[in-house]
Amino acid sequence: MLDANIPWQLNYKYLGVTLDKIYTSEIISGVLEYCIFYKARLGAVLGRKSKLSRRNKRTIYKMHWTVMTYTSPVFAHAAQKALHRLQVIQNEFCRAATDAHWCVRNSILHRDLELPTISKYMKDASKRFFDIAGSHPNALLRTAVDYQPPHPTHLIPRPRNVLTDPPDALTAAVESFNDVSDTHD
Repeated sequence: MLDANIPWQLNYKYLGVTLDKIYTSEIISGVLEYCIFYKARLGAVLGRKSKLSRRNKRTIYKMHWTVMTYTSPVFAHAAQKALHRLQVIQNEFCRAATDAHWCVRNSILHRDLELPTISKYMKDASKRFFDIAGSHPNALLRTAVDYQPPHPTHLIPRPRNVLTDPPDALTAAVESFNDVSDTHD
């Protein structure tokens, strides 16, 4: 720009997302801070003693859900430990919204509230993203989608690897409950 040198940046914040080499930990930490903030503010409305119906609590949570999943295609391939922290917050909401006893499984709560797990949502969002990008008129975007997956022992995860990863235990349990309920209908 006007023959001026642009300094090299190791990280950059764009649309509220910090992008850098090891971006996933910072992004998930920021998402966790926002989730905890909104959970504290909505605690009285979504809590166990709230007079709202489960449907209304679910609707309010779906608005909060956008904060949790805003950058999910970016951090979908993060370490399972980091994604587990987001799943814990979602499980806490499900338990508080339904006033469920401690012995009720999280998979049953997800099924009853019809909420996907964090990893299932990210896998579906990534699939939609790659499907749209694969048929985009821009040739550069299409070529970025078409790549050979790395060898299974390769240590650097790629965003498209999320589509081939096996589901975690909670997601598998929720899907098995949904399959059983579909066969009985």
